Amino acid sequence: MSPEEGPPPYEVLAALAASLRGELADAVGALAETRAELAQARKRIAELEARLKQNPRNSSQPPSSEGLGKPAPKPRSLRKKTGRRPGGQDGHKGTTLMQVARPGREIRHEPGACRACGADLAGRPVTGVDRRQVFDLPPVKVMVTEHQLIERECSCGQRTKAPAPHDADAPACYGPRIAAIIVYLYAGQFLSKQRTAQALADLFGTPPSSGTVAALTARAAGKLDEFLHLVQKEIAASDVAGFDETGFRAEGRLHWVHCARTGKYTLLMIHPRRGKEAIEAMGVLPSFAGVAVHDAWAPYDLYPGADHQLCCAHALRELQAVSDATPEGQWCWATQAAEALTAMQDLAREAISQGRDAVDPVALAVQVHSLRSATLIGASQTATRSGALMKKHHALACRLLDRQDDYLRFTRDLRAPPDNNEAVMRSVVRVHAVCVSRSHLAPRRQCLTGGLRMSGAGKGRARQKTAAKRAVRQLGRSHNCPGR
Repeated sequence: MSPEEGPPPYEVLAALAASLRGELADAVGALAETRAELAQARKRIAELEARLKQNPRNSSQPPSSEGLGKPAPKPRSLRKKTGRRPGGQDGHKGTTLMQVARPGREIRHEPGACRACGADLAGRPVTGVDRRQVFDLPPVKVMVTEHQLIERECSCGQRTKAPAPHDADAPACYGPRIAAIIVYLYAGQFLSKQRTAQALADLFGTPPSSGTVAALTARAAGKLDEFLHLVQKEIAASDVAGFDETGFRAEGRLHWVHCARTGKYTLLMIHPRRGKEAIEAMGVLPSFAGVAVHDAWAPYDLYPGADHQLCCAHALRELQAVSDATPEGQWCWATQAAEALTAMQDLAREAISQGRDAVDPVALAVQVHSLRSATLIGASQTATRSGALMKKHHALACRLLDRQDDYLRFTRDLRAPPDNNEAVMRSVVRVHAVCVSRSHLAPRRQCLTGGLRMSGAGKGRARQKTAAKRAVRQLGRSHNCPGR
């Protein structure tokens, strides 16, 4: 525009201003949209980072999920420093190999000649005996017993043959002791069928086939139905029992192994469902009136006849996950809650070890206040529940508040353990015949294990057994036989 033309008309300036206002409004809208997308992206990144940080120490993932490429663990534990030295503590009852009063065999070793002058010591007075006892097995070999079933002919012409003993049901078969060793190695020590057969061949020179291992285990399991009913009744009548469940895939479908246990008995059951239908089929919790120790899985709460102790180990792992998601150096409510929960477990253990029937009330009140203060702050900080991760943390804080009495029941009733770790089954899960047989091995360890009962739930028993057998192979691979 030249100086002679003068300023632009008002209409032009007004139109230009209106255009700029529109562009500014569009830019502001785009900026707001970008900020919203950025906030959403940050939430998603936080959720993904939290998922990547999940491990067996802050979630319910099994240790095997980390694989061989897992990073070196950080020096972090759910247990806090106590100031005590590592190793056995004062008052701890140790165990060691002790000499017996009456050994099976005694061998005398004479010194021969005097080590000073070389004189013969035969017939000289005995001044001392240093006893050294060696515990070992005698040479073991398989003994073959032939049962000859005599047949005689009566004067009437009838021929009668003697009946065979119950353990000689075939022209050539394994006896009860070898069968017991096979079942023990396969079901009790989680060897595979092939390795069980190989162990028998290496130790005793008797190489059974893999099919024989499976058949003997199934035969042993089939004789334990009465035992399973006994275990079911004993657990249902107990004062304290733990309940848990774990999933696995069989025949391409998800199944669940349910566990009910006391300090002496354990009952395992395979079922295609996880919730109330399976709990009813197991037949323990519906008639149970003691303290039920379990995680926060909702179907367990459908049985008000029992008192409930929620598993603190599960809660500590969840709290650890919240702490892991908090920026380093920043105070976290979950850390305080975990420390208070761990301190209360220490108070309960101390009371039990000292023979007291109650926890120190003053120390307990301090830790209860610390736990509740932390969870109240956690619930407040996550109240907006913006994003899946914050919703998860908010649900944890609210659960710790709402179910505080159930989480802390172990501080009022010292019979109840604070966690359900003994019922975690990834370390004991084998299916059907394996579990049933394992159940009968434990009485020698004062832990009678009631084995696995198949529950149809609309499916044929044969199909369930087939699924169980396939799951045995699958679990053996996924858990490396005895691994968790």
